[in-house]
Amino acid sequence: MHRYLVVANQTLGSAELADLVRERVAAGPAEFWLVVPATRVKDLSASAMAVPMPVMGGVPAIPAPPEEARRLAQVKLDAALKELAAAGATAGGEVCDPDPVRAVEAAVSGREFDEIIVSTLPARMSRWLHQDLPGRLARKFGLPVTHVATRDV
Repeated sequence: MHRYLVVANQTLGSAELADLVRERVAAGPAEFWLVVPATRVKDLSASAMAVPMPVMGGVPAIPAPPEEARRLAQVKLDAALKELAAAGATAGGEVCDPDPVRAVEAAVSGREFDEIIVSTLPARMSRWLHQDLPGRLARKFGLPVTHVATRDV
């Protein structure tokens, strides 16, 4: 049984990630653990999700509380777990620390994985790619890391 750790937030429901998961399932028995960092609402891509806009006059809107980031991440996780179950995959997951490295660190401390899959926005929009998240995870955890990016947002 191959065990995959999937790290995603805004791209959790993407067709590109779904295609990669289907490939892994077709290759043999597989389990997936989804780690969804609770990305702060202000850091979400405006084109990937509706984000509150500033009020008239250029005064910024009141920032969304951390609970809103967790709620949005949980909604995405619940939907992804339903899709995986419907596809016949064994999966679980959790909403985690907003920092994806700390989120992965927490996940690997209690579980074993064969591969980490990182799903991101396209390179021009992805903070995770600008921070070299796939490379940092590979170096820190010594596991193969596969990166999948959405083509459109």
